[in-house]
Amino acid sequence: MENKIVFNQKDLILKVNKNYDKSKLNLDKWEAFLDVLCGDRDYQKEAIRAAIIYLASGMYNSIEDIVKENYDNNSELGKKYNRIEDYYSNLQIKNKLFANIDLATGTGKSYVIYGIAQILLSEKIIKRVLVLCPSLTIEKGLTKKFEELSSDANLRNTIPAELVGSSPRIISADSTIREGDICVENIHAVYETTGSSIKDSFKNGGADTLVLNDESHHIFNSTNEKDIKKWKEFLLNKDYDFRYILGFTGTAYIDDEYFNDVIYRYSLRSAIDDKIVKTIDYVQKDDVSSDREYKFQKIRENHENNKRKYPNVKPLSILITKDIGSAKNLYEDFIDFLSEFEKTDREIIERKVLIVTSDIKHKANVSMLEYVDSKDNSFEWIISVSMLTEGWDVKNVFQIVPWEDRAFNSKLLISQVLGRGLRIPLEYQNPQPAVIVFNHDSWSKNIKSLVNEVLEIETRIISTVKYIGDRNKYNFTVKNLAYDKEEKEVNTEAKELNYTKAWEDGIKLKSQILSSTKETEYENLLTGRVRNIEYDIKLRTKTIDEVLDKIFREFSLRDWETKILGLGDNVVYSKENLPPRDKIEAIIRKSMKTAGITGDVLIEDNAKTIFTAFSTLFRARSKTVINSIKSTEFIDVNTSEMRDETRGISSFRSDSMLFYTDEYKKEMPTDEQKAIIEAFVEDDSFPRRAYSEINHNDFKTPLNTVIATAEPEYQFLKKYLLKNENAQKIQAWVKSRDMGFYSIEYSYKQHSHTKVGTFNPDFIIKLAKKYDTYLFIEIKDNGDNSVENKGKNKAAKEHFKRLNEKLSANGKNEKYIFHFLSPNDYEIFFEYLRSDKLDAFVSGLDNLLDDNENYEL
Repeated sequence: MENKIVFNQKDLILKVNKNYDKSKLNLDKWEAFLDVLCGDRDYQKEAIRAAIIYLASGMYNSIEDIVKENYDNNSELGKKYNRIEDYYSNLQIKNKLFANIDLATGTGKSYVIYGIAQILLSEKIIKRVLVLCPSLTIEKGLTKKFEELSSDANLRNTIPAELVGSSPRIISADSTIREGDICVENIHAVYETTGSSIKDSFKNGGADTLVLNDESHHIFNSTNEKDIKKWKEFLLNKDYDFRYILGFTGTAYIDDEYFNDVIYRYSLRSAIDDKIVKTIDYVQKDDVSSDREYKFQKIRENHENNKRKYPNVKPLSILITKDIGSAKNLYEDFIDFLSEFEKTDREIIERKVLIVTSDIKHKANVSMLEYVDSKDNSFEWIISVSMLTEGWDVKNVFQIVPWEDRAFNSKLLISQVLGRGLRIPLEYQNPQPAVIVFNHDSWSKNIKSLVNEVLEIETRIISTVKYIGDRNKYNFTVKNLAYDKEEKEVNTEAKELNYTKAWEDGIKLKSQILSSTKETEYENLLTGRVRNIEYDIKLRTKTIDEVLDKIFREFSLRDWETKILGLGDNVVYSKENLPPRDKIEAIIRKSMKTAGITGDVLIEDNAKTIFTAFSTLFRARSKTVINSIKSTEFIDVNTSEMRDETRGISSFRSDSMLFYTDEYKKEMPTDEQKAIIEAFVEDDSFPRRAYSEINHNDFKTPLNTVIATAEPEYQFLKKYLLKNENAQKIQAWVKSRDMGFYSIEYSYKQHSHTKVGTFNPDFIIKLAKKYDTYLFIEIKDNGDNSVENKGKNKAAKEHFKRLNEKLSANGKNEKYIFHFLSPNDYEIFFEYLRSDKLDAFVSGLDNLLDDNENYEL
């Protein structure tokens, strides 16, 4: 594991010294004001106090002063910056009373901003306040909130009597900014040459002005908005000479680096813990994340579930893209999907989906955000670029879909995206509601980085058959062959299209179902609890007639001279003499029957296989390495002889997963291993990397624990092999070792060289049948049709064919079956297993890897 220092963000906060001189500043008299302003939100009060003490106590003259004070007292800062000079050089704004306050989105930053402004104005520490924000949307929201607070009689009555004066005037930069004013303005207006009073108000007068910057991460992060780039330049402008500057953000990151000038932090985790905002369920694993249409189906089902779960409001789903072009494309694709899936006119669907970008065509849509949460409004879906949704104060978002990695590939963007859906509607305060973040599963590690990172103590967990217990009843013996072989190359170049083999045997299709149960695993950011949701996904299909139409359309369009032979008669067909439609249909139906497919519908993969078979006019064949057997002998291989496997505990935070049963305490080989596994079980930081909800009666393996090293293996075990309905059909099984247990030699061509290797199939399963049937399963990712896997597939098929023939010749009542499986095949494979139909089963990956063509050319 890489050696690196991991910092908790809470350890990097610059703590404000609370032991200040109260003769210069007495905050105690403001307690009633804070109680009315903040209610029971103590974190808001703490943030206000920290800011006031920092700016007005006289203990600090600049950011460097509080840095030095904390550097001398916080060893963590010394680990990050070897010298205090290194810290100083990394400050974004130097030599001013500048700092940031980190308040998670949805926790009420506007109350804190107003509280600081009111107290410092009343205490005459400053004469005026300038509140800057990045957009008109945020400006409008802040202005409305400040006007409400400024006119609140209850709040005004709590201002200390000796400091009572007129309430602050809430204005924009269109008016001249006078003493006692709070001016709220978006940063773009600062650079307008007309209509703004900024230059006149602050030129040579910024030293007694407090500048409060909302969404301050924009000051320091790169952006395409040229005006926002100038934000920092404005704050440092010598003509204004601003001294008092604070930033407020819920996303205190420069990409993935946490701000080094934060004086108060109320984190996203704290806000969720305190139920101030919604909790978050994000995607940890998803089995259709790369398929757009199937992903759309899951997103739609989540949306419909939210409508059923929260009927007193109108739940919204927002889809966030990286840029305007992506938003436009997604809008069109999603409209098409909903229209087709719901069998509804496109015009009706368009009234449900709102696209919000800075494109001039969408300008009117931005103003509609203010009303989109109303039940009277027809929009349920919002497609947007992430930046434009800042300041949008809607509370009814219950699903967020970051559509591309670039919309979700840093802590800054993750925090921004999550913040859009955190506010809680009044109708559902308790129990704490959740927002679903339907991210791509490969990004889940980025979300997890928002939670405290924990360093590992490297211990190792063991998987073994050598322990005291009764798992030895699941040991079994399989047979292998001893080879004495030679290699030779054969050339299989084709001269014509000959469908004789296809006519006799059919085209090799994979077994199919028309709808599939697909699963998404969500992890709760608060508790680490993992829950699985199953979706009934409708698979894309083609009718036989549609496949035939496409085949004959291609035959009529292509310019080809090759002869077609072998369609069940002695006629030679050509471009001028096309084969009859019923001949082609007969081959298709024969192929379907061989794969156990009934009816008139094919899933898209099978339709493509058939079309490919009939559309290929020439198929070049390469030289192939084959094994020529001279003699063989049986070799008995017993699972009790499997070597141990160990895995470092840190790997269970990355790529490894551990399986153990409800009786794991009885199944450890040593007291040390028992202590390790007990500690592992109790450690809540491994919620996704362990699976323990296993009835020991369904764990039909001689191994005490099973370690899966990749996602496809994990799915195979958790979702299928360990389910009771499948375990009933199984006598015993093992997850094989990577080497040295049941080895099969294979070869393949890579460039001009022949490579030879051995592999051990991942799983060996002994079925619960009258005669001994053994399944050998090699697990791979979807679509993994590498030349190496093709070599493994060819060698394994030939090996088990010879083994079965030899067993039969020796009167052995045993049968061996081999398959390559990928996650797309699991559901169908186990359905065939339960139905005792494995003799007719063909996986999609089997077909993809079959280097022997479906027909002879």
